Amino acid sequence: MEQKNEEGIQGQIKKRMSPLVTIILSFALVIFVGSILLVLPFASSEGHQLTYGNSLFLAVSAVCVTGLTPVVLATELSIFGKIVMALLIQIGGLGLVTLVSFIMFATGKRFNVSQAIVVKEALNQPGFSHIKPLINHILIITAGFELLGTFMNMFVFSVDYPFWEALGISAFHAISSFNNAGFDIIGAVSLFPYKDNVLLNFSTCFLIVAGGLGFLVYEDIATFHKWKKFSVQTRIVLIVNLSLIILSILTTYACGYDKMTFLQAVFYAINLRTAGFTTFASNADSLSNANVVFSIIYMFIGGSPLSTAGGIKTTTLFVIISSIISFSRGKKTVVFKRTIDHYTKLKAFFLLSTGLSELLIATILICVFENDQFLLKDVIYECASAFGTVGLTLGITPFIGEGSKIVLELLMFSGRLGPVIFLTVWNPTLYKPSNNEVLYLGTDLMVG
Repeated sequence: MEQKNEEGIQGQIKKRMSPLVTIILSFALVIFVGSILLVLPFASSEGHQLTYGNSLFLAVSAVCVTGLTPVVLATELSIFGKIVMALLIQIGGLGLVTLVSFIMFATGKRFNVSQAIVVKEALNQPGFSHIKPLINHILIITAGFELLGTFMNMFVFSVDYPFWEALGISAFHAISSFNNAGFDIIGAVSLFPYKDNVLLNFSTCFLIVAGGLGFLVYEDIATFHKWKKFSVQTRIVLIVNLSLIILSILTTYACGYDKMTFLQAVFYAINLRTAGFTTFASNADSLSNANVVFSIIYMFIGGSPLSTAGGIKTTTLFVIISSIISFSRGKKTVVFKRTIDHYTKLKAFFLLSTGLSELLIATILICVFENDQFLLKDVIYECASAFGTVGLTLGITPFIGEGSKIVLELLMFSGRLGPVIFLTVWNPTLYKPSNNEVLYLGTDLMVG
């Protein structure tokens, strides 16, 4: 009788466990395991020992592919610790569900219905038919770019390090770059020693852009080859990404040309929306107030859907701008001869307001926790970097308290998974029209 009751309870739990909850828990599980591995004595270098607070922060930052760190990885982590970080970055970038699905496909195991739904939701697919080839393509694309990146990086690091150490640094840097994580194991000042190295600057930027486009873009390019045959989303992603890259380079250099070279401006601008590498000796000293404001905006936007980047995403920005323009002209929102429906626009504006609310609340909390010891622009910059899973900082990460670290961890977690996923778990019918709702007469309200 007791066994039947237990089975009944387990069945109810499984029914209540939506696919989105499973995705959230998979990320949380990887973070927890990673934090335990990083706090082990042999994960730290000799003479150093990570506290659990710092190991948890590193695990969250790695799995959420952010790059914020309270410690210097190059000096405070052992080889084992660096390998753990690389694995956490890789799993975080691809997603545990994607990796487990690949293993199941490779071993010939079949999904049950609930497992298939989880995978479909994790990959943001409308159906099940394309899941297996998409997962295979994701793994192939990732491996291809990271191997290419490792090869290019070896030309740089093999000059300064012994072969095996150079290979390890090259591979770590390639994984961190493609997954838009922004971690490095070179030293305390990120890539500043290589600020004039064109090859490393190019390979890093190339991998960052490649990882931030989204795997569906590569699917379209490989399948159709021609611009007119690409999906509307692919065309939007390519246009917005190119526009933001050019705009961010111009604004970065225009607002700080007296403090940086053009190569440094290009490198910083490309890192801005997705990764956290920098070739400045100090971001705080190299960025003007105008550059800080622009940086916060770009970090908040982030990368593209189904990519390794965070933020509200490029497609969200496009929908918002298109909706505002069409509303001001009194017309429907039409893009590439396709109408953007009401629920897509609602989701975009909802995501914008939710992201801004998170940024505001996090900024207030950190200001309170830190008793105003940091400048407001430093705190907002840090919060935008965490939400956009960027990893750039004005230098306050190592000095914040445990309460502020928890705030940033929650921001990174939300930024990686997307704020909407948590609200959809709470309300599964979000954005879905209900046929059972009572219809009421409309009313006119004075707005603005």
